Amino acid sequence: MTVPLRGLYAITDTHLIPRERFAETVEAAVRGGAMLIQLREKHASREEIIQLGQAVLAVTRRYGALLIVNDHPSVAKDIGADGVHVGREDPSVPETRALVGPEMIIGASCYGDVDRAVAAEQEGADYVAFGTPYPSPTKTKRTDISLEIFQAAQRRVHVPVFAIGGITLANAQHVIDAGADGIAVVSGVFGAPDVEAAAWALAQLF
Repeated sequence: MTVPLRGLYAITDTHLIPRERFAETVEAAVRGGAMLIQLREKHASREEIIQLGQAVLAVTRRYGALLIVNDHPSVAKDIGADGVHVGREDPSVPETRALVGPEMIIGASCYGDVDRAVAAEQEGADYVAFGTPYPSPTKTKRTDISLEIFQAAQRRVHVPVFAIGGITLANAQHVIDAGADGIAVVSGVFGAPDVEAAAWALAQLF
């Protein structure tokens, strides 16, 4: 079964998920309907990211969801993750592809730049992400984008387009209507009092 690259993409946050309940919290999001989980660890050691990744991978495999690792192609490969997500400070898409091989999903951050998305697709990215449409507590250095960027991207790129940044149940439908194939959500899922219910409510929009 191939999992489609669309729908709810839940991104982990060290400050929102207690370490001792990491896998079970991710499981709640997946049970709620998250199709993709991104393991986003900015300050953990390589060993710790691999350990967390393996625990999360056991969960995503069980439910038929995908595990994407943020920033670290070689770590994604070591975990056996489904994919890796790279930004402007990370290895380029071609470098990442050379490292992880032909099968792994590669996502690319394109900020507010459709030309960057076109280039990423040509280089072999499997999906692109634009942010941030709304102020976000997890992205303090934000690029302010308008929702029109999703329509422009749909005209010019042929891979799935995700939106990230400040997306909540109150504004998610606007982003989807604007042309996003998926929404990447951090606090809107993992900052909610009931993670599974929050994920379910967002997943129902698709």
